[in-house]
Amino acid sequence: MSKYTTGELAKLCGVTVRTVQYYDARGILAPSELTEGGRRLYSEDDLRRMKVICFLRELDLPIDAISKILCEEHPEKVVSLLIEQQEHALSKELSEKQEKLEKLRELKNGLKNREAFSVESIGDIAVIMESRKKLKKMRLTMLLTGLPVTALQWFSIIFWIVKGVWWPFAVWAAVAIVWGVLISRYYFNHVKYICPECHGVFRPAFKEAFFANHTPTARKLTCTACGRRGFCVEVWGGDEA
Repeated sequence: MSKYTTGELAKLCGVTVRTVQYYDARGILAPSELTEGGRRLYSEDDLRRMKVICFLRELDLPIDAISKILCEEHPEKVVSLLIEQQEHALSKELSEKQEKLEKLRELKNGLKNREAFSVESIGDIAVIMESRKKLKKMRLTMLLTGLPVTALQWFSIIFWIVKGVWWPFAVWAAVAIVWGVLISRYYFNHVKYICPECHGVFRPAFKEAFFANHTPTARKLTCTACGRRGFCVEVWGGDEA
């Protein structure tokens, strides 16, 4: 079985010799053997114990707490739980960092696409980025509610062709009109628009928004603040009606 000196143990664990000596003085890492000359020697078990101590110290656990954990009948269970908690915390931190990185990249690309930028234009981009997920979630909800209506449409058409009965199609048409009005009101009650001229955020009248020329991310509207008519960027508008 390998034996390690204080210096060798410190090097393998990435700490200083004084750290190993300190843990020895605190009684949480006693050497397995002492030579006749008083030299400390550590075993493979001591090396594993030292690595556990270093890990727990990285979690900011105090020496007294580490000592109690190592004195447990099954310290590996406690350490395993701490590892899982640390893994979860790091995964969450990594996810948050990745989200921030994506936001920075989107902001950078948004500024590149503008000939000139200002505090207001940066604010517009930030609002658009922030509302993107909420808009996506709302549109998915609308799509799911539309699936039964679509299924009814195909059923009524097939029934009309095969059986020659037209009234299921008439029922579908009535349901589709009601659904279309309700889902449109729901949609326009949850979105607003940013005017690229005055950077104001506004909600247009339902009729104007419903019939306006539009793209997946913008709609041609008249700004209620400055009166400019043109394409305005669609953003999340909250839950108020």
